[in-house]
Amino acid sequence: ILSLVEKLESRSPAIAEENMERLRRRISEIVSQQMIDENRILQEAAIFADKSSITEEIVRLKSHTGYLSDLLKSDDPIGRKADFLVQEMFREINTIASKANDLEMSQMVVEVKAELEKIREQMQNIE
Repeated sequence: ILSLVEKLESRSPAIAEENMERLRRRISEIVSQQMIDENRILQEAAIFADKSSITEEIVRLKSHTGYLSDLLKSDDPIGRKADFLVQEMFREINTIASKANDLEMSQMVVEVKAELEKIREQMQNIE
């Protein structure tokens, strides 16, 4: 999971740049007959890029992955904790999926979900 999350993270800057360029083209098309305030476009693009950023989700997924690894090494009962943690990981990856407007990222999200589902199935056998 961690390697997939790192791949998502490495793809994230390119997606942000693509989103900004797509937004710039759309705005230019809409207002092609009028003067365009480049600073305003950049400001709006920055807001859009911030909203479409997956950085926070990546940070939380990495944290959850580390915590899950620690739980698995523990001698304490981990069933419920691990189950809740996997739920949180699903939430984060679903948020990434909703923000991703990119085929490659969508494919990686599906892979992460498949791995999380395997973990969830295994957690049902652990107390």
